[in-house]
Amino acid sequence: METISSPPVTPVSGPARNSEPVPEWPGAVLDSRQLAEAEQMSIADGISEIESMARAGRAVASEIQRNWSPRPTVVLCGPGKNGGDGFATAIELAAAGWPVRVALVGDRHLLAGAALHHCEIWAREIEPLAPAVLDGAELVVDALYGGGFCRPLEEMARETLAAAAQRRLPIVAIDLPSGLVGDSGECLGAVQSKLTVTFFRKKPAHLLFPGRALCGRTVVIDTGTNPKVLQQLIPNTFENHPALWLEHLPRPHYGDCKYTRGHTLVSGGYPHTGPSRLAARAAARVGSGIVTVAVPSVAFPIYATALTSILVHPLVEPEEFHTLLLDPRITAILVGPGATPGPETREWALSALATKLPAVLDAGALTAFREAPKALDRAIAGPCVLTPHEEEFQRLFGAEGSKLERTRMAARRSVAVVILKGCDTVIAAPDGRTIINTNAPPCLASAGSGDVLSGLIAGLLAQGMEPFLAAAAAVWLHGAAAAAFGPGLLAEDLPDSIPGVLAGLLDHE
Repeated sequence: METISSPPVTPVSGPARNSEPVPEWPGAVLDSRQLAEAEQMSIADGISEIESMARAGRAVASEIQRNWSPRPTVVLCGPGKNGGDGFATAIELAAAGWPVRVALVGDRHLLAGAALHHCEIWAREIEPLAPAVLDGAELVVDALYGGGFCRPLEEMARETLAAAAQRRLPIVAIDLPSGLVGDSGECLGAVQSKLTVTFFRKKPAHLLFPGRALCGRTVVIDTGTNPKVLQQLIPNTFENHPALWLEHLPRPHYGDCKYTRGHTLVSGGYPHTGPSRLAARAAARVGSGIVTVAVPSVAFPIYATALTSILVHPLVEPEEFHTLLLDPRITAILVGPGATPGPETREWALSALATKLPAVLDAGALTAFREAPKALDRAIAGPCVLTPHEEEFQRLFGAEGSKLERTRMAARRSVAVVILKGCDTVIAAPDGRTIINTNAPPCLASAGSGDVLSGLIAGLLAQGMEPFLAAAAAVWLHGAAAAAFGPGLLAEDLPDSIPGVLAGLLDHE
């Protein structure tokens, strides 16, 4: 999914709340309430609603002309501000010589304010909304409903959009495809757009599925909103980008030794040995100075043969894992990849959490608490990252609502950073901050890729990176490594792709 926006500016201290002046909030994502507030602030700042709508129309028309040559176009307008943007777009296209028609939901006398103003400037025929308005059209502009929409499309709007999709007409959506809920990405009748033009900042629906897919290519246009309004809104949702965490990414320094670069302890699974081996290699590749895998002694030959740069510690008895945790050189712990989700794994996870060292729980360590999820919440006493996929998440938290709401709730309840994995991975901190990741390619849907992610997180934590930013960095690096490798990716290819991604980031400093 291609997105276009202004180049990000590194914040003073990541996306955390900060009392110091912040020149920019890179990747800030605003919900419908925040965007409405930003609009009111702009009006108070001297930009009238009429002028703002005119600017929106010029921006959409310019983007259309950049992508298509003049052709018969129909603009579908709703009864509110989104419809006003549609009228402003139609005015601009007509002035440029495009053959444009306009169709409106309901009666034009129901329009008010700036929308009515631009409707009156249009001063041409306005057709009633119906599938018949698509006859002869080669391009459709969807200006029916914008980001504040939160109910199913009414029949005529739904039928007209469905007819446009059936005829395979390219659709340009203003703000959002009509029928998408802006704050969640839920589809309530939306159809596929070729291009979505939005303003000032993205909404959650531009990033969360299914909304992200239905938006097509998303272009963010600045129509003059003063970015200082963000300091008053204090965004708490961001699109993942290195600008959020790059200054906090660990770097090797002259004078370092293997211990100063962190020691990651990974609990090794058996008979499934692949997951923890993948995680251990990922932790090493992201910079952890030492990585130790603690494994049942029966599995020692497998691990020792496969891992030449990783220390392998055989456990004659499972209880020896608790003793190993007393090593003061260990700086982060990973439990779960390849682990059988039973009492032993649960005890290992509880022991790891009891150290109050930075810990990552994944896979079997999460499922081990399926019968007593609140016991996991109570045990978290130090920096902790939980990495569930959807099924594991439901077993632990059983939450309802949008992906953002559910992940926030889980982080708040567990007092851990929670990564709800998927094609639109959401990372949430206990204080309510969230990051949505968008760089993961489809080839990441491969067995073992999640184990690599947990290893990357643990390796960054071992080097002292703060959990929320470590989680965001690891998720982004994970996606970038997969994209760099491309089709045919196996999870075992990911750790060896990490150094190239890191070099690309650090070479630009």
